[in-house]
Amino acid sequence: MTSIRADVASRAMEGGARPRRFGSWYVAEHRIRSMGSYKQTMIATSIGNPLIYLFALGIGLATLVDQNLGEGAMAGVSYLAFVAPALLGLAAVMVAAEEFTYPIMLGFKWNPIFYGMNASPLTGTQVANGIVYSVLVRMVPTCVVYFVVMVLFGAVVSPLGVLMVPVVVLAGMSIGIAIMSYTARIEQDKGQMAMIMRFGITPLLLFSGTFFPLTQLPVYLQWIGWISPLWHSTELGRVLNYGLAEPIWLSVLHVAYPVAIIVVCQRMSQRVFVRRLNK
Repeated sequence: MTSIRADVASRAMEGGARPRRFGSWYVAEHRIRSMGSYKQTMIATSIGNPLIYLFALGIGLATLVDQNLGEGAMAGVSYLAFVAPALLGLAAVMVAAEEFTYPIMLGFKWNPIFYGMNASPLTGTQVANGIVYSVLVRMVPTCVVYFVVMVLFGAVVSPLGVLMVPVVVLAGMSIGIAIMSYTARIEQDKGQMAMIMRFGITPLLLFSGTFFPLTQLPVYLQWIGWISPLWHSTELGRVLNYGLAEPIWLSVLHVAYPVAIIVVCQRMSQRVFVRRLNK
């Protein structure tokens, strides 16, 4: 009897070895399959959003700006080329806002699948990491499609413009993971998700130098842009897209800042996941 129990225990340990090793990828696979339930919406927004924004802002508003200020008024380029990196960054931020808010609440409360995952050999840290991987899988194609539409509209000036894609993905993930480090703590939905959009994402959109240079704002509002990963990605995107002049240390900061946010906030998220799932 003892040998049988030992054999069963050994098989159980062997069966859990693979999940313990690749657990984060299993969680990512689950989330990606779950995204399939709204894949039509993802496809429609991935194509429709760049068309709408580039038509409305890049073509409509750009025509007015260029006619009144001259086609090279925005650092020597058209308004379309100026605003395009910001619109690309906005696409990444919107994906992050969608995937790191309600789906996190869903996994903890409304359909507590995270607890089921944690009941297996998967750990809370692997669950948190897997969510990040799955969002990355969605965000990259979305930004690539957006970039292709930008090329078709003539918004990409330099071949280096293709590097805007990883830049905005980095910014989008930094904002998203920061959001997850907060939403993972929420136990009761009292409108916090709506507040994130109204008092978090919207101010970032308006005060991150997206539609006009940050220097046009009063000094007492410019700090919003300085702490916004969207501003950092937009500025670096303009450097890559049409050679916006800026010191090299600032370009390095544009990359280092969102990386630091990702490292710190992901560590915070992991701790929250572990604490909540092990109660």
